[in-house]
Amino acid sequence: MKVFLCLAALAAVYCAVDSKHTSPKVQVYSSKPGEFGMENTLICHVSGFHPPDISIQLMKNGVELPDAKQTDLAFKQDWHFHLTKSVAFSPLREDKYSCKVTHGTSTKDYAWEPNM
Repeated sequence: MKVFLCLAALAAVYCAVDSKHTSPKVQVYSSKPGEFGMENTLICHVSGFHPPDISIQLMKNGVELPDAKQTDLAFKQDWHFHLTKSVAFSPLREDKYSCKVTHGTSTKDYAWEPNM
């Protein structure tokens, strides 16, 4: 019942708000400074998008990382949405990590930079 109410509320918001499409702003970072071989958390924060039709995948070498956690979809007063997804990882020098965001029909990959 709770899921149905959330879906109904999102449908009402989607229909009531100007259907203007706003692309998401994407930030990919880790919770601690990137150190190869050390446990960390990969985070992808997606904000400022509309409509709420979005999918976030955390990737390692083009393959989705399992066991990622995602926050509930939230929105600001201007009806722009935000969402965060995270997963535990231990980065290795030879691996490429990214956040793959699909908003409507557009898909983009955003690379994690370890800043080492």
